[in-house]
This record gives sequence, structure tokens and C-alpha cells, in this order.
Amino acid sequence: MKTPLRIAASIAFVALVAGAVTPKHGWCATERNYNSPPAASASTGTTAAIAAPVAVAKLPKLLDLGATKCIPCKMMAPVLEKLKQEYAGRLEVEFIDVWQNSEAAKQYKIGMIPTQIFYGDTGKELFRHVGFIGREDILAKWKELGIDLSRQPIPADSAKPSGASSQDKTRHD
Repeated sequence: MKTPLRIAASIAFVALVAGAVTPKHGWCATERNYNSPPAASASTGTTAAIAAPVAVAKLPKLLDLGATKCIPCKMMAPVLEKLKQEYAGRLEVEFIDVWQNSEAAKQYKIGMIPTQIFYGDTGKELFRHVGFIGREDILAKWKELGIDLSRQPIPADSAKPSGASSQDKTRHD
């Protein structure tokens, strides 16, 4: 008779503790919570990005929506930074903290974080990925989407007529 009572008490205790340690923001990595996004705090300077997500893009863009305190999002940070440095002039990489900017979560219809949105050079959304994604997988996805990031960046001040460079005709497979 005492065993069922102990089991019930243990279950109640575990449920109580689990409720007390649930993350305040509730939708990191795998947990969905569409109805109650986190409260907005101080502005992070990403308002401009929200007003015009990818209005006039000249480069393909990788937009990562996450939070600085979310573990998978923290794992994404060095990957994004390395891509930003290695592909400067060929790929735009941007991060928006949706815990500090809940309007971004609504605008981009984010259900879980981190979420990466791949945009083509026209600003059209090409693909979404939810969760951590490694550098090699990101590069493979760009290739699969038909975006060649191996080409050299074209300096903004050297506008050449199309077909003027022999480098443009070289394949970089």
C-alpha cells in the first residue's frame, strides 16, 4: 500500500520541479511555443532588418534567428562568424536575437530557434532550416540551391561589362 503512494508522491514532485525549471523563453531548439513569444527587452539595433527583411539584396543572405542564451544558438555563433569572414563580399550573414526582439520572431514566423533562412541574391527565400547546422552543411545547401559562393567577390567600385573578364568564364567546381 505504501509503494503506490510513494510512486504518486515522486511523480508529483518531479512534475513540480520540472515546472519550476522550465526555461522562461520556452522555445529554444526543439520546443514550440507560437502563442507566447518572449517579452521584448531593450532594442538590439535590428529594427531596420525587420522593417525590410531582404528588400533589395545584391548578395545571397543567410539570416540566423536565435538568441544569445540558447545553447544551439551559441553553437551557431562561431560558424556564422567564420562564414561572414570567409565569404565577405559573396555572402551576407546576419543574426537577430528574437528573445530581445520578439517582433522579428513574428515577422519571420519563427516557431523554434535557431532558424536559418537562406535568401537568394534577389531577396527571395530559398530554404529554411531549424536547429544547429554546421558550416559544411550550410555550404552544401548553398551549392544545392545553385548559389556559387566560390567565385571571387567583385569590388563595388569596379563595374565591368558582363563577359569582360576571362575569370567569369572559368569553372570552379
